[in-house]
Amino acid sequence: MDSPTESKSWSIYGRKEITSKFDIHNRIGSGAYSDVYKASRKSDGLTVALKEIHDYQSAFREIEALKALQNCPNVVVLIEYFWREDEDAVLVLEYLPTDLASVISDGKKRRDKESGISVGEIKRWMIQILLGVDACHRSNIVHRDLKPSNLLVSANGVLKLADFGQARILLDPGFSTSVDDLQHNQHTIPSESEPGTSNDLVQQARANENQGDANREQLFRNLIEQKEKNPTIDDTDKESNVPDGDFSCLATCTASELEDDFFGGSYSCDPYEGVEDNHGLFTSCVGTRWFRAPELLYGSTNYGIEVDLWSLGCIFAELLSLEPIFPGTSDIDQLARIFNTLGNLTEENFPGCSNLPDYKMISFNKIEKPVGVEGCLTGRSPDEILIVKKLLCFDPASRATAMELLHDKYLNEEPMPVPVSELRVPSTRWVPDEDSPRDWHDYRETGSDSDFDEFGGVNFTKTDTGFSIRFD
Repeated sequence: MDSPTESKSWSIYGRKEITSKFDIHNRIGSGAYSDVYKASRKSDGLTVALKEIHDYQSAFREIEALKALQNCPNVVVLIEYFWREDEDAVLVLEYLPTDLASVISDGKKRRDKESGISVGEIKRWMIQILLGVDACHRSNIVHRDLKPSNLLVSANGVLKLADFGQARILLDPGFSTSVDDLQHNQHTIPSESEPGTSNDLVQQARANENQGDANREQLFRNLIEQKEKNPTIDDTDKESNVPDGDFSCLATCTASELEDDFFGGSYSCDPYEGVEDNHGLFTSCVGTRWFRAPELLYGSTNYGIEVDLWSLGCIFAELLSLEPIFPGTSDIDQLARIFNTLGNLTEENFPGCSNLPDYKMISFNKIEKPVGVEGCLTGRSPDEILIVKKLLCFDPASRATAMELLHDKYLNEEPMPVPVSELRVPSTRWVPDEDSPRDWHDYRETGSDSDFDEFGGVNFTKTDTGFSIRFD
């Protein structure tokens, strides 16, 4: 829902290259590292979203990912962007009024009176999500923050992946375009035909890409030369001073830290604090906790598209039950909820898990009778439960790919997926109820990992390098 017009002291209002082309209406979203504004293009009245990104790494990643996915109908269209030295990047994106979180919330309101979200609708939503994720993975892009509120929906029911600020393109270590290649730059799109449709926007964006073809070969020659001179450095992290190997989303402390102030602070890091190190390893602190794969919760820095597939399983489970499947209040609680459903993490169900950075530090008593995915999706068909199980596997190598699921029999049998035009789409984006201290759909909740009291018995054991924790 649109918020009242903000004070025009925001930096975006003072940038003439933007205000000369767009009428900025109001701010419609805000986060720690970005603000989003609804605007209209002066040349033709096209409604757009202006995303001002205050973190240069996030801006770089989002621009690179959206450029690579420009022809995908289930990824938000980047129309143009503005980025100059000492200024925040501003992305001009197609405007999409609502998201899948709103669709789920709307279905939940209808649940007592009717079916909530019909099977045919669920299948169509799933197909659109899978098409977008498959496009990412075919382009070697890991989104790393898939959740319902990042799956935007047009007024006519087209779902599009958005918010690629945490995305990573899986290239050889060090072979990455530089932020400087994007800064000092304004990518503009010539207006063509009737504005406003996704196809028109894609054609415009493709035209913009064609404008750069003459320089592309030279760019890649420069990149190859850069790689030869400095083969292990990823320029997107050139200002980082903390190697990723030192990060974990769980409590990782030395014995002295435990003695000083173990319970005095929070040990849950902000997703954007983690960075890639000089050896091409990834941060484990990515994605919203409820949709974060267990290997990330155990501090893995060596992962790929499989973390997106786990997130998909959580999203699909929520589409089916209209409730989050693992709404953890902390990273420890997140693991506890996963284990209570799927059982304990072991070498049998995840070969190599004992090598995860925090595996030997955090342990839980054996879960004798896990609830199972079936227990979380009561009333759903065996085929619906199975499609979630294919994604919520401890072993990343066992998770079904997006393309495999697109051919799954569940999506290709009666009742068939409804046409996109028949999807019920909320008119506005769902906003959490501010009167409720904790709404299950508040995906922004990150919590603190110092809330151990809820787990009952907690046993600490000192080791040579720190300590281990066991939860009863």
